[in-house]
Amino acid sequence: MQSDGEDDALPLYYDPELIAKYWRRRPAAVTQRVVQLLSIAGGFISGILSDIVMKRTEQNSVKRAIQLRDIVTSLGPAYIKLGQALSIRPDILTPAAMNELQKLCDKVPSFDNKIAFDTLEAQLGCKWQDVYSELGPDPVAAASLGQVYKGVLKETGDVVAVKVQRPAVLETVSIDLYLIRRLGIALRKVPQVNTDVVALLDEWAERFFEELDYVKEGENQTNFAASIKEDLPQVVVPKTYMEWTRRKVITSEWLDGEKLSQSTADDVGDLVNIGVICYLKQLLDTGFFHADPHPGNLIRTPDGRLAILDFGLMTNIDDNIKFGMIEAIAHLIHKDYEAIVEDFVTLDFIPEGVDLKPILPPLSRVFDQALAGGGAKNINFQEVAADLAQITFDYPFRIPPYFALIIRAIGVLEGIALVGNPEFALVDEAYPYISKRLLTDDSPRLRESLRYMVYGKGQVFDADRLIDVLEASGEDAAAREALTFVLSPEGSFFREFLLDEAVKGIDALSRDNAAKVLAQVGLADARLPLLLPLSGIRSVRVSPSVTAEDRATVESVTKLLNFLLRGSRGGAAGAGATFAGGDPSKALRELGPLLPAVATEVLPELVARLNSRLTARAIRDVLGASGAGVSESRQTPPLAPAPASR
Repeated sequence: MQSDGEDDALPLYYDPELIAKYWRRRPAAVTQRVVQLLSIAGGFISGILSDIVMKRTEQNSVKRAIQLRDIVTSLGPAYIKLGQALSIRPDILTPAAMNELQKLCDKVPSFDNKIAFDTLEAQLGCKWQDVYSELGPDPVAAASLGQVYKGVLKETGDVVAVKVQRPAVLETVSIDLYLIRRLGIALRKVPQVNTDVVALLDEWAERFFEELDYVKEGENQTNFAASIKEDLPQVVVPKTYMEWTRRKVITSEWLDGEKLSQSTADDVGDLVNIGVICYLKQLLDTGFFHADPHPGNLIRTPDGRLAILDFGLMTNIDDNIKFGMIEAIAHLIHKDYEAIVEDFVTLDFIPEGVDLKPILPPLSRVFDQALAGGGAKNINFQEVAADLAQITFDYPFRIPPYFALIIRAIGVLEGIALVGNPEFALVDEAYPYISKRLLTDDSPRLRESLRYMVYGKGQVFDADRLIDVLEASGEDAAAREALTFVLSPEGSFFREFLLDEAVKGIDALSRDNAAKVLAQVGLADARLPLLLPLSGIRSVRVSPSVTAEDRATVESVTKLLNFLLRGSRGGAAGAGATFAGGDPSKALRELGPLLPAVATEVLPELVARLNSRLTARAIRDVLGASGAGVSESRQTPPLAPAPASR
């Protein structure tokens, strides 16, 4: 596919070979651009070389970073966009350079209105007055790729934003990409450069070319709005008027509001939390990720909703990466660093086939330090990302392009939130969404992640960890909401799990009580005569066995049921185990509406499963019993009442 107008030999999609072929036929233009670039950047390059020779690299790092930002700003749209992309790549740039490039702003001087209106009419194929009753006359905003006018649609009277692309952007961008790519190919021969600059550039450039297609941006905007409409009504996405949208012109709904980062409204913190949930939904659910959430694209509307703008830069995250992130979170909670290293292979941080043993110690140190401040929920995501990036210099560890975009999105949200709330913790805000996803998603991989979250590597679930998940997934921490969820259709998987564990707990508790009674009457070692000629079995032990695993199961089940039925984490176990905490009559009143469902849906299934388990156990005991005189395996002492825990 070829471009239109003056760029008819350049592809409208990113194809490095076609772009190279185009510019190789125009050596004069290439030479002119190289001279221009060197004249602008020459002083900076000579300064870097001087710093290296004089050993002043660290001393002058901030000065050179400021110079780099100024140079990038003056070089045009490709370098501004590339500078923004590199500003979140700590595996490539120094911290000082990253800090300065993060200050880059897309806002640049506007171009001539006549050129803009000529482009608009050429794209629409008619006079602008045929479409808009009002437009302009001057742009309300200008950026590196285009500028925006406020207008009114003639047909409907709707107030709209009309974005018009700068002239010759495709040509300007493509020649710079051609030159940068040639430099990247040369850097492949430098042993000290362990990042594939060409691959990184191609990934970025492909998305950049998509930003030049406003029809694609309009489709992204429409699809994104549909993907979040049902679950996030607090988020506003402007409507796209596709009939008045072309490759270089996009007409969208006009939204009034103020930048979220500059708003002083009381609900800014709530809107940031909504933004976190919105981006988590994109990251872990829809996979359709808005990759350019700079402060200018996040707006607080007058009615207190969060508006997200500018959908030129999007990325798709596949299921393997989405599930891999949740699996990594579960492993992180259990400090299972060996599993996390494997997760990083899944998430494309570490290439397939790399020896993982040398990477484990530095990764363990990073996460031990991150978890030291109160567990996974209080991790500072940006600090962890920076620490991980440092590993890339010494180990075969890389920051994948999709993750760099995620870091940028999270950095923007976290930065806005920290202005109003210095105690803001991103992972803490994300935990409820992740918990609910684990409890309700029927994907086998997420079911396994939930199992690992509450069991770890053991066979007995951690009641406290499961209660944390249940509390976080509800609108509040009340036990009634948790029990309501258990009885709901979306809680069916968890209900199955709870029934299985309850049966195990009741079975273990009944055997423990039976063992105690028999011990009290002197029959702890008694055996029941039994004659099965074919098997040689002569007797079976009367007193049932109780293991350490049984003890742990009873304690965990008791604690979980206390929470579901009474809102307490009391964990007392044994013959005298009770559901602790609170006024029993009050608890019954609060849970009254749920009791019919418990009686009709839970109890019959519980009884059936318990009967099945007891029958199976009896058969196993008979078939596995030893003959008279054969020593028994060492018996675990009966369960003793354990102190209630919070």
